[in-house]
Amino acid sequence: MDADTLKQLQAPIKARLKESPDAGRITLSASGSIGEGISCKVETGRALAVAGLHPATGGSGQELCSGDMLLEALVACAGVTLKAVATALEFRLGDARISAEGDIDFRGTLGVDKETPVGFSAIRLTFDLDTDEPRERIDTLLKLTERYCVVFQTLATKPVLSTLAR
Repeated sequence: MDADTLKQLQAPIKARLKESPDAGRITLSASGSIGEGISCKVETGRALAVAGLHPATGGSGQELCSGDMLLEALVACAGVTLKAVATALEFRLGDARISAEGDIDFRGTLGVDKETPVGFSAIRLTFDLDTDEPRERIDTLLKLTERYCVVFQTLATKPVLSTLAR
């Protein structure tokens, strides 16, 4: 897809959202159910993903780790966003590899140390770009990718979270 095609595709969507701002507010959802042993079956819309305990917390390693899935969601969103921004900017990009690493201390998750936070303490998102673009354009690409990546911004700004039992 080239920049003109992307602009033509998004123009009517952007016009509708300018005209009716509420049309841009939608609710995405995910659901799952507990499975065999200590696991959760997550319905992805394309397949069934079975998440379980990470081996560092007693899991077998046979199921997906939700922490890995979070990093995978970040990589997926950042990759799609990078490609869309590169297309819109007519940025010369041969190939790109996106990777995410997250640091976690399982003492918090396992309740071994009440002072140790539960969750990632740091996440690093890395882009390996095949391009001959100047540094200034690369910096712009990365800045806009960070700005428009939904998962990155969600992690960066911490949304209001709640739980509800029915």
